Amino acid sequence: MNGEGHALVLFSGGQDSATCLAWALDRFDAVETIGFDYGQRHRVELEVRELLRDGIRRSFPAWAAKLKDDHMIDLAVLGQISETALTTGVEIAMADSGLPNTFVPGRNLLFLTFAATIAYRRGIKHLVTGVCETDYSGYPDCRDDTIKALQIALNLGMERRFVLHTPLMWIDKAATWKLAGELGGADLVDLIRTESHSCYIGDRQTLNDWGYGCGGCPACELRRAGWHKFAGNTDA
Repeated sequence: MNGEGHALVLFSGGQDSATCLAWALDRFDAVETIGFDYGQRHRVELEVRELLRDGIRRSFPAWAAKLKDDHMIDLAVLGQISETALTTGVEIAMADSGLPNTFVPGRNLLFLTFAATIAYRRGIKHLVTGVCETDYSGYPDCRDDTIKALQIALNLGMERRFVLHTPLMWIDKAATWKLAGELGGADLVDLIRTESHSCYIGDRQTLNDWGYGCGGCPACELRRAGWHKFAGNTDA
């Protein structure tokens, strides 16, 4: 297996990670995906992952052959030790820290570390994650400096040369929709709009013009605003 042409995408089933999966399929010869079950209240996001993978295989033949194994990691312990609105039923609100109480401390650090552990065993060089500090909720583990520092730590600690890719780091949600259009046209935009899941509440009953969701949680607010900017101005 050639690690240079092989990527592992952190794939939650949301808009950002679905766009990152298309981005990786457009660049690498073989692409695997990894997801994490950490007791999230919007666990439905894990259920749509295979719908998205099936949709890509069905609608994008050039990518279908590149799309390889999927890995699901049980990180229930993260939910057990985290007292957040994303891992309990408490109401979503701003915390005294200035961050939403949906922030799960260390979540992305753990995800990338476990992804690197899988990549180490399978000879994969490239890790792709949809974190972003342009249009986000302020989570510190989504910041560019955090990811760069973690890349150094992983490479030192595992004696490898992993490359952590963050294709969405400096673009907003509207530009993320635009990127999906550039990668896969209207078919990909529609697949992500209807099959991906971002809502923290886990609402899969309400289909809005921007996708499923309650419309009121922070994730829905970001997704809705980005879609409306994209739909009203394709140069966004």
